[in-house]
Amino acid sequence: MKLSQFKFKLPEAQVALEPPFRAFENEDGTVDKIYRRDECRLMVLHRKSQTIEMCKKDADGNDMKDKDGNPVYLGFRDIVNYFDEGDVFVFNDTKVFPARLYGTKEKTDAKIEVFLLRELNEELRLWDVLVEPARKIRIGNKLFFDEDGPMVAEVIDNTTSRGRTLRFLYDCPHDEFKRELFALGEAPLPRYIINRRPATADDMVNFQTIFARNEGAVTAPATGLHFSRELMKLMEIRGLEFAYITVHCGLGNFEPIEVEDLTKHKMNSEQVSITAEACKTVNAAKADGHRVCAVGISTVRATETAVGTDGMLKEYEGWTNKFIFPPYDFGMTNSLVTNFYHPESTMLMTTCAFGGYDIVMEAYNEAVKHGYRFGCYGDALLILDD
Repeated sequence: MKLSQFKFKLPEAQVALEPPFRAFENEDGTVDKIYRRDECRLMVLHRKSQTIEMCKKDADGNDMKDKDGNPVYLGFRDIVNYFDEGDVFVFNDTKVFPARLYGTKEKTDAKIEVFLLRELNEELRLWDVLVEPARKIRIGNKLFFDEDGPMVAEVIDNTTSRGRTLRFLYDCPHDEFKRELFALGEAPLPRYIINRRPATADDMVNFQTIFARNEGAVTAPATGLHFSRELMKLMEIRGLEFAYITVHCGLGNFEPIEVEDLTKHKMNSEQVSITAEACKTVNAAKADGHRVCAVGISTVRATETAVGTDGMLKEYEGWTNKFIFPPYDFGMTNSLVTNFYHPESTMLMTTCAFGGYDIVMEAYNEAVKHGYRFGCYGDALLILDD
């Protein structure tokens, strides 16, 4: 398929800049926000019957209206009503670290954004990073991250147009170094958010799943953000099962595609770990005819990397650069929950591959028409194989 087939007009006002919340005004006029990660909207797409659900149903099976005649939309918590006891949800348990730092260049005091990608050498304190503006940063430059502190880094290599290798000049035990480094960072929100508002302390909570366990992601597995402790307890009571894999989400999903022919686009690699325990849970459910629901695009890319020719999930330790776009024959999961994403994004393309191009693009058009929110903090789309 072609890149241009994934264009649509997304109003800027429908790009979510924060999770759903309830605001409360204090006596002094200030406003506090209580964030409710599971209170986004949910749309349901049935790919075999080619139907789309947006509203709750009354006793007669008709779309519900409120007292003013407005639609009563499905909420994310309604997801439990589409699954049965024994069905499995596959979650990505990667943990986001505060990857975006701001430093100053020696002598000029120019403000430099440093985005940590991954640690290359623990002993030497070497990190692979992106810098902005890159034109100001050359080999040999030193960056200072805290006027009153000892955190200093030296540029020792150019890796890409924006990529650099930094050596942090900080003499202390590694655990202390990591703690001090991360204390200087902030939540690595996508550029489309931080261009419109600064990151806050709340974002390090909101931009992290409640089941995050294995550190290494520089962006959140966004669909997993909708699952609250209350919702997961309700799912557990309903007899739904959970399997956890690890995919350290990188920035590749947010990089623009620069070729019209999608077969020529190359994804950046992401590190994947799929354990025997996860395989056992998923394969037992699949063998018994239960649904296996992948939570998010990172999860489905990983499971498609590790699925065997028999349709069963295999243990896997390694990397994946799998780019899924239509047409694609999925071998592992038979349902998917994902967010609504931007035009021409790789996440939209994978969603179209799973649900079917025409019906997914119809769902996106309905989402725009009915005011759904898009992006990492946006609303969700559940695709079922019925």
